[in-house]
Amino acid sequence: MVVKYEDLDSIKVKDMIKRHESFEIVGLSGRMGSAVSKIENIIETANLSCRIYTYGRIASAGAALAGGITGLAGVGAAIGMAAHNIATYDPDYEIAKHIVDNKLSVTYKK
Repeated sequence: MVVKYEDLDSIKVKDMIKRHESFEIVGLSGRMGSAVSKIENIIETANLSCRIYTYGRIASAGAALAGGITGLAGVGAAIGMAAHNIATYDPDYEIAKHIVDNKLSVTYKK
């Protein structure tokens, strides 16, 4: 199911979360942070947990580990991602930020 940014405040999105559905949010046009905040709030209001991450970030950190000074940054990023994953272990939902495609994937995991 695809949802537009303008429809995030609708009852439809809240019902999708209650039914544990997965969906994508499109039409963000520079409003990705706002969309993440709205979805996170809807999920947490339904007494569910979520993990937010940037799609493709793990691959970027792995590539950075291979090279010199940028390798140090890659190690720091990898440690930060691991800590975040532990803190948000076994979430009900994952929210993936697709920076290049300007969309969010909201995936029910349980």
